[in-house]
Amino acid sequence: MELDRADLALLEAVQHNNRLTSEELAEVANLSPTACQRRLKKLRGAGVIEADVSIVSPKALGRKLTMIVLVSLERERADIVDRFKAAIRKTKDVMLGYYVTGDADFILIVTAKDMEDYELFTRRFFYENHDIKGFKTMVVMDRVKASFSFRIQD
Repeated sequence: MELDRADLALLEAVQHNNRLTSEELAEVANLSPTACQRRLKKLRGAGVIEADVSIVSPKALGRKLTMIVLVSLERERADIVDRFKAAIRKTKDVMLGYYVTGDADFILIVTAKDMEDYELFTRRFFYENHDIKGFKTMVVMDRVKASFSFRIQD
């Protein structure tokens, strides 16, 4: 999909605040409110906008711990990778999951109520999975930034 300046302006605006009114978006993109809504619908349909979400504080819901977990698979076969990807998508404990190159095969961002809760997760998700070679956990001391926005225009 070819994106023009108005599309890029809309994307820049909604990735920071997806609750802007059509009138506010019209000012940003220099279009009519109706044209903005049509473009946003087209961007969603094309998969350029993947989702409209709210960033919820894990701490506010009692999930006080966040961990970054590096996971290594026993073997890197397509069926094993696909099975682990499916497991990641199914569990609510994993906020983000990335299939990566380098020292680990996957990087996961996991939240838990406390260390006991995280230990139960590791037993269920890692130790009971024979495809897992190992994992390393880093406990997050402070969340410095929580965002899914990035620079769209240079």
